[in-house]
Amino acid sequence: MTKALELTHRHGDHLSVTATGSGVELLRYVYRAEDAWEAPKPYIHPLRTLSGQVVTGYRPNDHRWHKGLQMTASHLSGANLWGGNSYVHGEGYLALPERVGSMAHKGFDELSVHDGGVRFAERLTWHPRGGEVWAEETRRIEVHDVDAVAGSWALTWSSAVTNRREEPLRFGSPTTHGRPNAGYTGLFWRGPRAFRDGRIIAPDAEGPDMMGQQAPWLAYSGEHDESDGHATLVFVHSPGNDHTGAGGEHPAHWFVRNSPFAAVAPSFAFHDELALDPGATLTRRYRVVVADGAWDRDRIASAVDGLPW
Repeated sequence: MTKALELTHRHGDHLSVTATGSGVELLRYVYRAEDAWEAPKPYIHPLRTLSGQVVTGYRPNDHRWHKGLQMTASHLSGANLWGGNSYVHGEGYLALPERVGSMAHKGFDELSVHDGGVRFAERLTWHPRGGEVWAEETRRIEVHDVDAVAGSWALTWSSAVTNRREEPLRFGSPTTHGRPNAGYTGLFWRGPRAFRDGRIIAPDAEGPDMMGQQAPWLAYSGEHDESDGHATLVFVHSPGNDHTGAGGEHPAHWFVRNSPFAAVAPSFAFHDELALDPGATLTRRYRVVVADGAWDRDRIASAVDGLPW
């Protein structure tokens, strides 16, 4: 059974996608500029299950720059498009505001509702603190496969980032700069505080030891505060993500924590830097299944298999 969806645009601020049958706002895509220290960039928050439970965190007191679900770049040719302190080998995390950049919304090329789904396409530019254009991105987000019986819906996030510098654009992470098990960069989800100590499930493994490992998908189940019950988010990366824009191999590895907070990122620069040549385009595609309930491995695998690329 598919629920109809509604797309609403509050110009200059955000888009929202609502399940019309229940009136539940499934997501809000915020593109207004925010605090420079937090590396302003568009993000999704709140992200909700079909029953209306929020499954993202926003500006937690431990990391104010963690905002729901967003595309990030923690180490980018010396710049920090992640937000907050910058990791420096041998010195730890330092407050270096001159390194903190931004991703700027430039316009929407498509806003559409069709066949029970929603799609919007956006143009963005990536900047270091000085404001130069280092990259141009085209981003497409689709909401689809809303299933009231299964209690789930799916989001597909596609990004194509083109290097506009005259030298390679180097994507890295704290791990590529010397900090073990901190390979976060790229698409990043921060869960609500209640999801701490949640269950991490992969096709052939379970638990936070999936940090830095490879798998076609990874799921996180957490228990809500205030209301009874659980929710499960399944993160899937396209097989094509294991290549750079120039056709080279660059496999993704999972950044995942359930303590001291819930976070998942299919990092494209966990162990090794990714160098994008001038004029080349880095394309990445991800899918997130948002479900009510604590799904087990078989149910997760069935849902993933049922959503072909």
